[in-house]
Amino acid sequence: MDVDILEFQVPVENNKTLFVWDIHPNHTEAQIYDRLYSVFSSFGPLYLLKVLPNAALGPPGFYAIIKFYSAAQASKALQQTDGRSLFQSSPLKVRLSSKQTPHFLSDSRRPLSHTRCLELANHCLGFNGWTSDIITLRELTNEEEEEEGGGRWRRLRFGCLLQLSFPHHRQTTRAAAVVEDSFTCTGPGALLQTRCKLVKLVREKALVQAFTTVLLIVLGDGKVMVEVKQTSDQLLPEQTEGVLQVNEVTWSEFAPDEDEDDEEWDLTVS
Repeated sequence: MDVDILEFQVPVENNKTLFVWDIHPNHTEAQIYDRLYSVFSSFGPLYLLKVLPNAALGPPGFYAIIKFYSAAQASKALQQTDGRSLFQSSPLKVRLSSKQTPHFLSDSRRPLSHTRCLELANHCLGFNGWTSDIITLRELTNEEEEEEGGGRWRRLRFGCLLQLSFPHHRQTTRAAAVVEDSFTCTGPGALLQTRCKLVKLVREKALVQAFTTVLLIVLGDGKVMVEVKQTSDQLLPEQTEGVLQVNEVTWSEFAPDEDEDDEEWDLTVS
């Protein structure tokens, strides 16, 4: 039986990325996106789907970049779509990427964003297939100093300890995060807004950290099993009392998503 393993990390491997071209300009970019998504998402969850116009010197039309979490699902999609017309009168060309992945990316995988973690977990396990519970969420630092000109400088720091559970698989993992922000406080409204942002952010970062220890094992019949990686720094229930300072970030460093919207793509294929 074929087995595939999905991780909650940004996929960077060539064997998970497909290029699709010879797309006619008979449809709008949005319509092409919808049709491609309908076809390729049937093979498995997609991390990325981008539709782009052909170069100015080329024929009118579009090409697409499609990135899967699973190499096996990308391979299956390639086999069943290359040379097929799908949603137009002439066949499409589909190939695996042969783009050279930078050494620093291939050796150090980035965790998925909070939104991507939810999408992947819900797609593979269903909305009732997992739960998260906050064990501790506390304000660790609340410092205030007067600045020149009469302003007030403020530093806030929050920590969160969270438990991620998969009840149908009897698997549980815990993770913690700390976030902080320093800013000029212009009034109670600004303080409240920053406090709410940090509380939301620290919960999301703790959940992302918990998902990084999770493996989704997809069997050939479509069934999904969950395993939790045992790491040297994993938080066990008896070890979590008072533990919070993990994965510390600042609000200014936080990006809502790590999509590769601005990445330069070398359109080479294998």
